Amino acid sequence: MNILVTGAAGFLGSHLCDRLLAEGHRVFGMDNFVTGDPQNLSHLSGNGKFTFFEHDVSNYINVNEKLDAVLHFASPASPNPASPYGYPNLRIQTMKAGALGTHNCLGVCRAHGARFLLASTSEIYGDPLEHPQRETYWGHVDPIGPRSMYDEAKRFAEALTMSYFYTHKLDTRIVRIFNTFGPRMRVDDGRVAPNFVQQALHSEPLTIFGDGSQTRSFCYVDDLIEGIYRLLLSDEHLPVNLGNGTETSILEFAETINRLTGNRSGLVYQPESRLGNDPERRRPDLTRANSLLGWEPKVDLETGLLRTIDYFRKKMGLA
Repeated sequence: MNILVTGAAGFLGSHLCDRLLAEGHRVFGMDNFVTGDPQNLSHLSGNGKFTFFEHDVSNYINVNEKLDAVLHFASPASPNPASPYGYPNLRIQTMKAGALGTHNCLGVCRAHGARFLLASTSEIYGDPLEHPQRETYWGHVDPIGPRSMYDEAKRFAEALTMSYFYTHKLDTRIVRIFNTFGPRMRVDDGRVAPNFVQQALHSEPLTIFGDGSQTRSFCYVDDLIEGIYRLLLSDEHLPVNLGNGTETSILEFAETINRLTGNRSGLVYQPESRLGNDPERRRPDLTRANSLLGWEPKVDLETGLLRTIDYFRKKMGLA
């Protein structure tokens, strides 16, 4: 297939490009580098099956060659206001990527008769009152809160995607991505995995907001990409959760990283999250992913963290 990937220079987008190319597809990558890193695609220079366009998806998209699929992964994704790449510092860009970007991608798909896959998020569930979260759960979301620009952009993107499915019979997919980590995350991304790893590699105490009892489910990037590829090839139009079903507290996550890096500086506690409305618990119900896609995560937390730590050590010049 000829496939367009938006957000191609991002953490997930670049891994997705690699997987699609490995499967023999021709890939058109698109990014404006607001949060994407050109180095994530540097290994693809000279690859005859990869073409890159520097472009903002919130503007009209034109690809002259016939496309068979568009995978929309362009969006800031970090909730950390201390990071220049966090969506609290990119409020309008985040909303435009989710609204105008999704609209433009759907328009391209309609013009080409192409399949569309939207990268949505577990954040659409907000601070969930249901646990674990099933795809049928509507969520508990503050539409004007400190996370609203990301949550509502993705919720709108899902609604627009389903509107194109029902109105124009467009062949659509929606993946709801839970916490994912791995190589090619920015060191200063601001999300919990890169925060902890870079602090540990600098022999600093790891900063925990609250008491560390809040939970997440951490999925290694290779597992996630496998699930996304299976979803792309499936016939499922309704949202599908992808993530790891093993729930891990932030405290346990921090202690594991300190142990794997040999960091003896311990932990430091801050009274609250840097960003309000931080969900207390987050874990996907993976029943649909397993039954529809035959998918479940394979890489255990420690193996994924060791690979990620090795990447960060090299990225930070500490190898």
